[in-house]
Amino acid sequence: MEKLKRYVIFIIGLFINSMGVSLITKADLGTSPISAIPYVLSLNFLFSLGQFTIAFSLLLILGKNFKPEHALQIPVSIAFGYFIDLCMELLFFIQPQSYPQKVVYLLAGCVILGTGVYMEMLTDVVMLPGESFVRAVVQRWNTDFGITKIVFDVSMTLTAAVLAFGFAGALEGVREGTIVAALLVGFIARSIGKRLTFLPGLLFGEAA
Repeated sequence: MEKLKRYVIFIIGLFINSMGVSLITKADLGTSPISAIPYVLSLNFLFSLGQFTIAFSLLLILGKNFKPEHALQIPVSIAFGYFIDLCMELLFFIQPQSYPQKVVYLLAGCVILGTGVYMEMLTDVVMLPGESFVRAVVQRWNTDFGITKIVFDVSMTLTAAVLAFGFAGALEGVREGTIVAALLVGFIARSIGKRLTFLPGLLFGEAA
């Protein structure tokens, strides 16, 4: 029963995560670092952001030392991609025109994404391929997770920027919002965790 509860909360968190990514993207100031490459590709090819997210996630899964326990990341990645496309459709009415409006939507998206990330961490059942890839690097090279995550996010952003220049000759899809998301989302997730230290025990029992 506890395991089922964890997976239900994880799926809810995954959807909230997707909603946050979509809202940040809709703000039109860039997108989150992990979505930067799929977003740039979606702006230049016929496939959607969600579809490129699935492909990119599967590439990350296969790009590390694949183990049987990583297999669960495959359906999670597919669900995440479809959730993103669904949320992009649900948020069709969000088309901010002024810069202040874009900033408001960006910050709201960061809060929502941070909440989703916290819920996924809370369940401790499966990691998204991006975080799992970072953890694999940490285990392989014995590096600090926080520093490795920053390097990973920066490398994703720089790669997306190079692709944007290569395809469109401009930083289309990679802007200041990408940097803001990189700085805020993790901070928000950690802040929620510090303020809700009682929640794991309440949801999953004293052992949690």
